[in-house]
Amino acid sequence: MAHRRPLGARALAEGLGTGLLVAVVVGSGIAAERLSPDDVGLQLLENSTATVLALAALIFTFGPVSGAHFNPVVTLAERLSGKLDARSALAYLAAQVVGGCCGTVVANLMYELPAIELSTRDRSAAALALGEVVATFGLLIVIFGVVHSGRAAAVPVAVAGYIGAAYWFTSSTSFANPAVTVARTLTDTFAGIEPASAPLFVLAQLVGAGLAIGAARLLFPLPEPSLEEVLDA
Repeated sequence: MAHRRPLGARALAEGLGTGLLVAVVVGSGIAAERLSPDDVGLQLLENSTATVLALAALIFTFGPVSGAHFNPVVTLAERLSGKLDARSALAYLAAQVVGGCCGTVVANLMYELPAIELSTRDRSAAALALGEVVATFGLLIVIFGVVHSGRAAAVPVAVAGYIGAAYWFTSSTSFANPAVTVARTLTDTFAGIEPASAPLFVLAQLVGAGLAIGAARLLFPLPEPSLEEVLDA
């Protein structure tokens, strides 16, 4: 890496990246509801396809600037492994939450919906929480494993591919991201989650992240570069 970008630029990259990701998730969910109103399976296919393509593109775009975390659990994992200082981690976390919420507002407005409309989609079942543990665990293990392998070019494809698969094999449709979870409480559409259900999802995501960090220390014990360094290689 030639030099590290200023913190303001890195935080902006995290905010923009998370905001665009959420705009894609929510916007494509609204479009899917309107295009395929009677077919939930097709709605999920449309929503997941848009998310996979956008996520890969956004990681390619913002990865060299900030590491393209777009996710508090990824930022926390980088902080706990000593690859990110506390000040940067706090800036990233704030940018991710604010950016994600802005992404939901923009998606709502694009489809002539109220800017903020709290979701009424109940996602409080224990099985869905387990789905979030699995989704988040798998996401971080994929990131750790690909970074450890030294295959920098594979990171965007591997991450997007896993999230696309997790849309389908997890009961929760793989939120796997606390900032995105909070942002999705602000839309009463296909991608929404009731505010009362969000704390359970976030807790499950943190549990999955903790398990992944522990497993990674056993599987990949050698020091690894940060995501920013890998994606800027």
